[in-house]
Amino acid sequence: MAALSSTAGVAASLIFQTKFAPQVRSKPRIVCIGWDPEGVLGPPRGDHIARLEFKRKLQKDAGLQEDFERQVREEKARRQAQRQSRVVPDTAAELIEYFLDTEAQDIEFEIARLRTRLNDEFFAHLKFELGQLRFAVSKTQAMEDRVLELEALQKALMEGSEAYDKMQGDLVKARESLAKILTSKNIKQTLLEMVELNEINRSLLTLLDENIASAHSSNQTQAAEFMEKLRGAVLKYMTV
Repeated sequence: MAALSSTAGVAASLIFQTKFAPQVRSKPRIVCIGWDPEGVLGPPRGDHIARLEFKRKLQKDAGLQEDFERQVREEKARRQAQRQSRVVPDTAAELIEYFLDTEAQDIEFEIARLRTRLNDEFFAHLKFELGQLRFAVSKTQAMEDRVLELEALQKALMEGSEAYDKMQGDLVKARESLAKILTSKNIKQTLLEMVELNEINRSLLTLLDENIASAHSSNQTQAAEFMEKLRGAVLKYMTV
């Protein structure tokens, strides 16, 4: 899908640590992370030492690394198929429920996919419902919980949409940067020059990931291997 393939991780955005569902009564918690519509990074975790140790094992064991990369590709394909199976509703009211029922790791993906639906009409409807609930004469606990859910959703979708819009501009620059690298006679020197110009960022990394995935799906092994090596080089110089 075009929206999915064009997403990148530059702008800060919001992702929920709890699933938005109407029946949830606790206030959803939101944390700022890098834009990650495909869920590659996952939610913030604290097991840094364990993950570093696992990374070292991957570097030493080629078979383990290959198996790990295969599992990552399979999981990514499974999640993409699951996302595509969801039916997008037609009305603003139904779209609100659609987002409330979206799993935490898929919020950014859905923002990217449905960006054109997150327009003035949608946010006006969301604001209208919030106003009705806030100024209701008689309030129930369920209404109070609904206000908390809608407020969190409104904030996430507004800031997520802003991040996505910025990301699209960054993506154009990332394509130009990738073209510069691929046509360079001295890739290392080009990367150093790009570091000075602040052109090495997560948008470029994500674009490489998309090319790698595309090469694998087309059985272009040599192209995929080249892009993976290039990704490793870019990652060393990434400052954002």
